[in-house]
Formats: sequence, structure tokens, C-alpha cells
Amino acid sequence: MSTPAKSKRPLRSPRKKTTESGARDEGLSARSRGRRAHDDESTAALRPDAHKSALGTPSGMKPEGPGRVRRRAGGRDQPTTLSEPERLQKVLAQAGVASRREIEEWVIAGRISVNGLPASLGQKIGPGDRVKVNGKLIPLRFTQRTPRVLIYHKPEGEIVSRDDPEGRPTVFERLPVLAKGRWLAVGRLDFNTSGLLLFTNDGDLANRLMHPRYQIDREYAVRLLGELTEEQARLLTEGIELDDGPARFNTLVGAGGEGVNHWYHVTLSEGRNREVRRMFEAVGLTVSRLMRVRYGPVVLSSRLKRGMWMEMPEAEVCSLAGLPPPVPKPGGRGKPPEPKLRRTMPRV
Repeated sequence: MSTPAKSKRPLRSPRKKTTESGARDEGLSARSRGRRAHDDESTAALRPDAHKSALGTPSGMKPEGPGRVRRRAGGRDQPTTLSEPERLQKVLAQAGVASRREIEEWVIAGRISVNGLPASLGQKIGPGDRVKVNGKLIPLRFTQRTPRVLIYHKPEGEIVSRDDPEGRPTVFERLPVLAKGRWLAVGRLDFNTSGLLLFTNDGDLANRLMHPRYQIDREYAVRLLGELTEEQARLLTEGIELDDGPARFNTLVGAGGEGVNHWYHVTLSEGRNREVRRMFEAVGLTVSRLMRVRYGPVVLSSRLKRGMWMEMPEAEVCSLAGLPPPVPKPGGRGKPPEPKLRRTMPRV
């Protein structure tokens, strides 16, 4: 008895993979190949469904189209934390919003705003900036970058300039070399004046410390040839007229002395060229020695000898700059170490 032959099933043609958006695989594949180099630059920080809670669901930014939110390998959220202002497209790419190319297209299309104004290509954003995509605020975090500040005891005979036609020694020859940026002098001391001089690598902080509107006191120890009369002291504290405008000392206090040399301590809230010397000259007195001993809350330490510098501790820099105090490092105990006093030989 013969066994009936089994009927063969018709062969099925291979089924193509489809997506929620329908038969667009071929187009998506081609686009993904063309964009791979750009997508590799960006790193996604949000899960595919995280856009609903973190960003809302902006119109025109659906999870399945070119505006979809990508995810990192492993699928874990990675907070976007930046240490300084960065280009808008880089920041949003790191936040997982889209690739840099897509973000550039959105900027051109007017879908992105910064602080209520249309964004521009290459625009940098930093702490305090509010970035919105299709009207929805993007959460971004910036870490605090603490400026560096040096305290230098300037001796007489050095100029506060990088270039001097006369070739005189410059204070910048004494300072440590920065890997990035350069040291900015907070104000100046003339060639024959010694004492406290601050340097920072942050232009905003330098401006904050120098600008007259902040009313930061500078205190000087002044040695005069001759004794100051009460009338001269009154003129100097009430105000006198110099070539570049009125000037006055906030305080003027005697500090002793013998013979023809008398010491005084004066304070003022600005730093015009040779201002202290010119003020005493205006009332007929000659300054034989001038030394700055304080700048705002920073006092010249007796441990810091002439030609030496020390770096200000981070906590004091934050206080000086009006920044939040630094976060203690894990495992840190006790007081921070004393700042080291250093002497750098002039570079030739």
C-alpha cells in the first residue's frame, strides 16, 4: 500500500521588516548610513519614552521620526553636565535630544529658542540660559568652574605689563605658566610701588574686582616726606580735583614715623593711574614709599615675601567671586591644606 505524497507548502517570499511608520525601511536605512558619522558624535541621554516626562511631547517632535530621542547603550539616563559654555548643537546632542545635524536643521527652521529668542547656528550657551525646543524647556546642568586666583607680593622695580619698550622686568615673568588661557592682573601698581597684586584666569572676575561700581576698597601704606596737616587731611578725605576728575580717600589714618618720614594708611575705592601719589602731590606732599597692603577682603600676609606668590584656596576664591562654596570631596577630612608660598625665577 503506497503512502500518499505530502503536499508541498508554497514557498513564502521573505518578509520585509517594517516599522511603525510603515514601509519606510529602505529610506530610513539609506539615511542612517548617510548620517552615521554625525550620529556617532552625539550621545543620547534619555530613554525612548523619557521625552514624555522630561520634555513633554512637543508638536512635530514624535519619537518615531527624524526628531526621535535616542538612547545610550544600556538604556540608562545620563545627566547632561557641562563645565563651561558650549555650542548649542553639542549641548542638545549630549542631552539626547537629537543628532547635531538634526539640531542644526531645527535651528534653521526656528524650532529652538535661547532665553526667548530664536537660536542661531554656532551659538554658545552656559549656566542661566533657558533652551526650548518647540516651546518645551530642555533641562540642562552646568557644573561650577571655579576661577584661579594668585596673590603676588610685587617688589619695586617691576612693571605690570607683558610688553615694555624699555625692557624692564615684568611681573608676568614671575608667575606660573597656565596650560590654557593667561593670567590677568586685577588692577595695576606702578613701577615704584610694591605690595599686594592679584591675578586671575577669569575675565569676569577681574572686571568684578576692578570696576568702580563694586566699591572695593584698596588699602595702601604711605610714607610721606613731611607731616600731614589737618587741613591737608580734610582736603584729601572730602575730595580734590585731579586732571582726570575728582578724587578722595575713604579713610586716612596716621601710622607713626620719626623725623621727616611719616607713615599713613589710606583707602579708596578706585584704581586710577598713580592716583595715591597724585593726590598727595596735589596738596604739596611727596610720597617716598607706597605699598598696597589690602585689596577688598584680601590682606597681604607677612609670610608672603617680595617676589613670592601663592594660590588662593578654592573656598576663598568662591567667596571672593560670589560663587557657592565648593562641594567637599568624598573622604576629605579636617581643614584644607595651607596654601604654599612659591617663588618663581623670572623667565628669560
